[in-house]
Amino acid sequence: MLWHGHEMPVVDTHADSLLAALKGQRHLYEASQEGQLDFPRMKQAGHKLQFLSCWVEPEFKPERALPRLLTFVDQFYTEVEAASSDVVPVFDKASLDRVLSSDKIGVVMSIEGSEAVGTDPRLVRVLYRLGFRLMSLTWNERNALADGAGEDPGGGGVSRAGRLIIQEINRIGMVLDVSHLSHAAFWDVMEISQRPVIASHSNCRALADHRRNLTDAQILALARHGGIQGLTFVREFLGGAQDVDRVVDHAQHHLDLVGDDRHLGLGSDFDGVEKPVTGLEDVTRLSVLADRMSDRGIPDETIDRIFGGNYLRFFLERWSDFNSNT
Repeated sequence: MLWHGHEMPVVDTHADSLLAALKGQRHLYEASQEGQLDFPRMKQAGHKLQFLSCWVEPEFKPERALPRLLTFVDQFYTEVEAASSDVVPVFDKASLDRVLSSDKIGVVMSIEGSEAVGTDPRLVRVLYRLGFRLMSLTWNERNALADGAGEDPGGGGVSRAGRLIIQEINRIGMVLDVSHLSHAAFWDVMEISQRPVIASHSNCRALADHRRNLTDAQILALARHGGIQGLTFVREFLGGAQDVDRVVDHAQHHLDLVGDDRHLGLGSDFDGVEKPVTGLEDVTRLSVLADRMSDRGIPDETIDRIFGGNYLRFFLERWSDFNSNT
């Protein structure tokens, strides 16, 4: 994204746009007036790297979760292949480096809720080989691996099976996502995971008391663990005014709390909500958020890190010792 006279690579770790394509509502390789994100609009905005979430709907869980997830894989490659002149899948450091040194857009598959793996670490490896690079244990509900945020207050933590899955995620080079975990499960992950984790789309509970948001203690632990919090644009998670300024409020709270601008990024949840935040109606409006951060006194260097620099550093480091054939 061209901003303040320089190219600022933009990375977003959560969008649900692939589900719209899977349901036949539109294609991501075609420009659309529907939804909030597609490849042509990403190119128009100068958007560099997008994680596309694969969320298996409740009616498929648990028995049909794996077949449903595999249809997302087929849809992902269908969309990417149709836009191959502009869009490439990212699997590792080498492919991410190629994206960053070109005018291409990079896209990554992620898993939101792990019912498809059941309790079998071998299926984590299978999904890695298919191209998944980011994975959360749960959505909002309880499954065999952990409790989700929907079980709070009082939700349980990570199961013994979940511990084994986390260890396999660590081993093969996938990244673990703690968004949607229950409070107890979050703290279990902090104890179990030997690798840094991210919260792909979670805001600050101090500003909006929603069970999907992170407490100050969780934000600090995530930063100490080397992780990143992805700011999301979901109205319910913002609290108060539901516009672009409120997103800046959450960014400023994180920066003030942590005292370090290396642990904050973007996780929009584009196409995961019916009514977008005022001022952030689609991906082409991300420059408005950067402008508003600047107006509020956040330095350009910090904005660069929030918009992409932090996540690029994180994933380049995370994938440097791994390859796509694990």
